[in-house]
Amino acid sequence: MACERPDQVGRSLAKWDCTELARELVSSRVLERISADTVRRILANHRLKPWRHHLGLLKESFGQLWDYRSPRGAWRFYCQWRNALRWQRLEPFARFARMIAGPWDGIAASCHNENKVPLGFVEGLNNKIRVLQRRAYGLRDEEYLRLMILTCMLPKL
Repeated sequence: MACERPDQVGRSLAKWDCTELARELVSSRVLERISADTVRRILANHRLKPWRHHLGLLKESFGQLWDYRSPRGAWRFYCQWRNALRWQRLEPFARFARMIAGPWDGIAASCHNENKVPLGFVEGLNNKIRVLQRRAYGLRDEEYLRLMILTCMLPKL
């Protein structure tokens, strides 16, 4: 149970610690009662670390941000996700969270259906930019490359 995904047993993805495991063991009637300290000792003796699995879930769960249809709901999800990082002591995740907070207006705008961009279009544009970068190899004029990228999607005259 310690290494199962918490969402598969009706628990939040952001919480799967010894207290939650103890509650789940009692509610699923595996044991009559057990404390979080006992769960912690058992996990330490068996070298199971569900909190490490939890870190991967934090990374996976961030993708849910793009499914929100309202900016307020997306902001609430982001704040909960950021708060789940608070005690993890992972500087790369913390830097990422700070980086996302900067351009929040653009992220909030992506919640509206009229601003959603199909992934096929984005992939095609990225591919064209890579081709243009290869063709422009050796050129030192970045402004020329920028103009090439901006004009690559215009219809031919």
